[in-house]
Amino acid sequence: MGSVLALSSGPGHPNWPFSTDPSPSRWDAHPAHWDSPPRWERRDGRLPNPGSFHSLHRSCKDVFPQQIEGVKMILNKTLSSFFKVSHAVHLSAVSPSYYRFHVEHLQSDDYSKDKDAPALIGEMDSSGSLNAHALLHLTERVRARTVFQTQQSQFVTWQFETEYRGKDFTAAVTVANPDVLRESVILVAHFLQSVTSGLVLGGELVYHRGRAEEGGILTLAGQYSRPNWVATLNAGKGGAHASYYHRANKQIQVGVEFEASTRTQETTTSFGYQMELPEANMVFKGMINSRCIIGGVLEKRLAPLPATLIMGAFVNHRGDKLQVGLGVNVG
Repeated sequence: MGSVLALSSGPGHPNWPFSTDPSPSRWDAHPAHWDSPPRWERRDGRLPNPGSFHSLHRSCKDVFPQQIEGVKMILNKTLSSFFKVSHAVHLSAVSPSYYRFHVEHLQSDDYSKDKDAPALIGEMDSSGSLNAHALLHLTERVRARTVFQTQQSQFVTWQFETEYRGKDFTAAVTVANPDVLRESVILVAHFLQSVTSGLVLGGELVYHRGRAEEGGILTLAGQYSRPNWVATLNAGKGGAHASYYHRANKQIQVGVEFEASTRTQETTTSFGYQMELPEANMVFKGMINSRCIIGGVLEKRLAPLPATLIMGAFVNHRGDKLQVGLGVNVG
């Protein structure tokens, strides 16, 4: 969960149809080791751990292309086995241009294997806004996470999350934006249970309290997976989110998403696919949705250079808008 404040957003992807907000930065997603999906089967015959609640729809979402607009250049540099930095410059005619500095501090490259080591991730842009993560494995099964976000000189988000992973279940509690003076707080509880080797059931409870309002939202979740496909459904008072992911072969993956919101009274159906061409060092992602938006992103590895060329275009036929982007990722 990048931020529990995102729970109040409407259905669909945040940048569709084309908004003037900059693309979400990498800090807003968990590192891969934090939300790693469970293994399909265990040799001892026991039920696998279901993973985190945040990653239920990840397989499908990773198939869809990320919107790109303007010109963007990212320079990544690994200074040591535990210190990595990156610089990003984005020039745009639609949204404000910016420079972003990103830094990661890990104990070693083997941290992705769930070792008991802390991780510090920070990011600051040219406007002075800061995003910071602190990840810590307290024990083999308990993980803690802290997130701070500022918008220039003002604090926007501060949240604390604790997650416990049992042998066949995962439970997590998040406290966001606690304010004693304003008597406001947001509490989020997650629980997932592996019922069989392929079936996972669980739910999410969101409680918010303020001086003017107080309420809660309960969402039930279920996921059924096989070796080459995954079907997931979230449904509750706030709406529904269903996704289906299918890996046709080593080169082609497809995904379908359906999202409905009771607050905005809107529904969105999206179809995405990913095609990998290893011999050409290319990956293409395309999508189309019910809001008449068609888009695609092509990533080309410029071997033997340590660089990737990214080209993308998105067309909103209903709004008669076109966005074209070009990017280079070095390192």
